[in-house]
Amino acid sequence: MLARQEALGRSGDGVHEGAERVAETGFLAVARVARPQGRRGEVVAEILTDFPERLEKLARAFLENPAGRPRMVAIEKAWPHKGRVVFKFSGVDSIDAANSLRGLHVFVRSEDRVALPEHHYYVGELEGCRVLRDLDGELQEVGVVTAVERTGGADLLHVARADGKSGELLIPFTQDICTRIDSAAKTIQIDPPEDLLDLND
Repeated sequence: MLARQEALGRSGDGVHEGAERVAETGFLAVARVARPQGRRGEVVAEILTDFPERLEKLARAFLENPAGRPRMVAIEKAWPHKGRVVFKFSGVDSIDAANSLRGLHVFVRSEDRVALPEHHYYVGELEGCRVLRDLDGELQEVGVVTAVERTGGADLLHVARADGKSGELLIPFTQDICTRIDSAAKTIQIDPPEDLLDLND
């Protein structure tokens, strides 16, 4: 699975974080402005999406507004630069104007999130899921997903325990362990090896 800000998947699937982690109700962060770039109001931004190619095609986006809702801005041009992206926003035409955008997130609307293939998930879809284990036909509450850790191999679900014990459970996000995922119902059913949950004690 994959799991970046945009999406996530089990081994063989995908979990993505991609700018497509909800950072503001109704919006997804796809980039964060780092600093001015050039003299005509361009800014260089950190990429926060698993799908950076989408950034070059954006005609408009929404800039974070600490005082209220994100404000819409037209994008005159966007291009990749040394692992980041450079934006030229309409109406931002000087170094000073560009400098005022430092640290602001660049959003798209939630409904414009990139559609994922089957068995791929956004990190935000997994966080908050109840983790359930089937024991002799009855579902046992294991805990709730609090975070997803990218490892370069199988991603790990950090699970707050439901049994009252201290610490958290670390559950590999793999197809053979996470057997059923219902992101709408916010549940993940697991079939762990016998000693997996004990390893976390």
